[in-house]
Amino acid sequence: MSKIKKVLIANRGEIALRIMRTLREMEILSVAVYSEADRNAPHVHFADEAVCLGPAPSKQSYLLQDKIIQLSIGLKVDAIHPGYGFLSENAAFAQKVQEAGIIFIGPSSAAIEIMGSKLGAKKAVSQYNIPLVPGTDDPISDLKEAKKVAKNIGYPILIKASAGGGGKGMRIVGDEEQFEEQVQRAVSEAHSSFGDGAVFIEKYINSPRHIEIQILGDQHGNIVHLFERECSIQRRHQKVIEEAPSAVVTPSMRQKMGIAAINVAKACNYYGAGTVEFIVDEKLNFYFLEMNTRLQVEHPVTELITGKDLVREQVLIAEGKALSFNQEDLSITGHAIETRVYAEDPKNNFLPDIGKLHTYKRPEGPGIRVDDGFEEGMDIPIYYDPMIAKLICYAEDREKCIEKMIRAIDGYKITGIENTLQFAKYVMKHPSFRSGAFDTKFIEKFFSPENLVTEFSRDEKTILAALGVYIFKQSSPKNQAYPSKSLNEKSNWTKRKKRG
Repeated sequence: MSKIKKVLIANRGEIALRIMRTLREMEILSVAVYSEADRNAPHVHFADEAVCLGPAPSKQSYLLQDKIIQLSIGLKVDAIHPGYGFLSENAAFAQKVQEAGIIFIGPSSAAIEIMGSKLGAKKAVSQYNIPLVPGTDDPISDLKEAKKVAKNIGYPILIKASAGGGGKGMRIVGDEEQFEEQVQRAVSEAHSSFGDGAVFIEKYINSPRHIEIQILGDQHGNIVHLFERECSIQRRHQKVIEEAPSAVVTPSMRQKMGIAAINVAKACNYYGAGTVEFIVDEKLNFYFLEMNTRLQVEHPVTELITGKDLVREQVLIAEGKALSFNQEDLSITGHAIETRVYAEDPKNNFLPDIGKLHTYKRPEGPGIRVDDGFEEGMDIPIYYDPMIAKLICYAEDREKCIEKMIRAIDGYKITGIENTLQFAKYVMKHPSFRSGAFDTKFIEKFFSPENLVTEFSRDEKTILAALGVYIFKQSSPKNQAYPSKSLNEKSNWTKRKKRG
C-alpha cells in the first residue's frame, strides 16, 4: 500500500475545488493546473500549488497529457485525480500515468477501455446474465443485413455510436425508409465526435427513465453499490436534475439493479468509483446501458443519502486499502436532489450564454450545499462546459426536499447571464415531477419557454405593491380635480363650483 501525500487534480472549476476540499481534510497536499482563462479561478487559489498549462482552449491546456504527467513528476506528485470530463475516461492517459510511476485515482486503464466502448461493454457483461436492450452485438458493416436485423427487432429503433455519449452519434429511426440515411448521419457524427464511426442497433424504448447505480470497488475484489440515482430530467440527452433515491424504484427492484451493477463491475475487474447506467421502460423493466468509469457530476446526492465521501473513498482505494464497509453497512437515509445550474437560456432552447456574473449570491441554510467554481465578478468562459454550479438539497423525505430546493432556488441570486434556475423551479413545481410520473421526455412533453414567467422576490413584490398604491392614488378622480392646489384652495374652489 502506498500513502498518498500529494495529488495533482487534472481538471478545473467546481470538481477540482470539491476534490481539493476532501484532500485538505485528509491532510493531503493539492496541486491545481489551470488555463490562462482560469488564472483567477477559486480552485487555483485554494490549492497548495498551482501551475499554468497554457492558453484557454482545452486542447492547449487541460488535454495535454504528457505535459500534465511531466509537471507531476517535477512537482513530486504521488497521484493524479482526473475528476470528470477531459481525461477522466481516457485509457491511454491512465496507462501513461501508471507507467510514469504515479498513482491514477480511478480504475485500471483496461477497465476504462472495456467500458469505453458500448459494444465492448455489452460483450463483457453478457456472461453475467445482465438484462440488455435487444440489438446488435457488432458494429453495422452490411446495410442490407442491418436492415433485416432492424425489421426483426421492430421499429422504432435506435442507431447508437459505440464510442462516446451525450447523444452524439445517436439517431431514432421510425421506419425502413429512413434507415440508410440515419445510419450514415450517425456514422458521420460519431466519427467527427469520437474518431470512431462504429455504430450499432438497439430497440428504441418509448418513455424511458434513466436510472443509475453508484458502485465502489477496491483492489482486493470487494464491490458494493450505494443505491440508485434518478437522472431522467434531461436536455439534449444530458442530465439537468438528479435525485436519490428514485421515486419509482422499489426495494426489490433496487436489490436487483444493485446486483446487476456489481456484476457489471466484476465483468471488467473494476476498482474505484464508477456508475452503471440503466434504461428503464414503462413497466419498470431495466436494461444495462453503459458504465461511466469515473466520478459522476451528480455524486453529491449519493453522498448525502449514504453519509459516504466518495472522493475520500477513491483516494483510499487508490492507496490500496480495502473498503472499510460492506453492503449490509449501507442504507438510505433521507432524500437528496441536485440541480445543475447552467449558463444557458431555457427560453431559447437551452443555448449557452456567456458574460460576467454581475451578481452571484449562493443560497444558505441547513441541508443546502453548493458545489461551484465561480465568484461574483468572474466571466463565464466560452471554452468549457457551461455549468456554473451544482445546487444540492437534502431533507428527510422527497416532498420536503422538493420544497427546500424551491426555497434554495429563490435564494440563489445570479445576474449578468441567463441560467437554468427558473427552469429547475418549474420542474420542482410540476405535478408530473412531484408525483414521480416522468421520464426522459419531460421537457418535450411539458416545457415551453412561455412557462418561465418573471417572478419577483418578497421585497420586490412589496415595492411593486407600494408603487401600485401610489400610482392609483395619483390617478384617482379626486386627485385629478385638484392637481396642484392646497387643501384651502381646494375647499374654496369647491364652494365656487357649487355656487356657479
